[in-house]
Amino acid sequence: MLIDTLRQDRSLAVIRAPRIDDPVALCLALSAGGIRAIEFTFTTPGVEGIIERAVAGAPDAIVGAGTVTDEATARAAVTAGARFLVTPGVHAGVAGVARDAGIPFLLGALSPTEVLRAVELGADAVKIFPASLVGPGYLRDLRGPFPSVPFVPSGGLDASTAAAWTAAGSLAVTAGSSVVSAADIEAGAWDAVTDRARRFAAAARS
Repeated sequence: MLIDTLRQDRSLAVIRAPRIDDPVALCLALSAGGIRAIEFTFTTPGVEGIIERAVAGAPDAIVGAGTVTDEATARAAVTAGARFLVTPGVHAGVAGVARDAGIPFLLGALSPTEVLRAVELGADAVKIFPASLVGPGYLRDLRGPFPSVPFVPSGGLDASTAAAWTAAGSLAVTAGSSVVSAADIEAGAWDAVTDRARRFAAAARS
């Protein structure tokens, strides 16, 4: 389900904010803009409750957990109902928790060695992070030895760069603060979130 949705939307929203009072409204705003895969990160206090509320209240969204850095965090995310896990780096323990739970997971990687290890651990997709450090040409080079690996670049991307990444062969592109800012979340500016999500998704699909 996750990979098919990413293939259709070509976008994955990553939410980082000090506080999220209405995760359901946020998920609905993103889904209305064409981004249905939504990752709430463990840098947000109380993210387990946020994930639980989003899963229950926004069934059309695919809600997952990001910045999962150890097995305990992975288990907490699974208990909260996360439908996928994302790590910033390669972590065998997190991969094991996701496999045991029967949910997809993305492992963060940058070098070819890290990509190879992520593939060996069974990652459903590999998150290229930090993508802004290397650029779309780097992904094009990685696809030489890894033509069948689904890549999702993450970090510092926006609507002006999304098309270049999909043209380089990414499965989807990560939409971060350029689409969902902490200020918009605090203000409940859902129409603005939907508008930016729509423009980002359109660029990623172009």
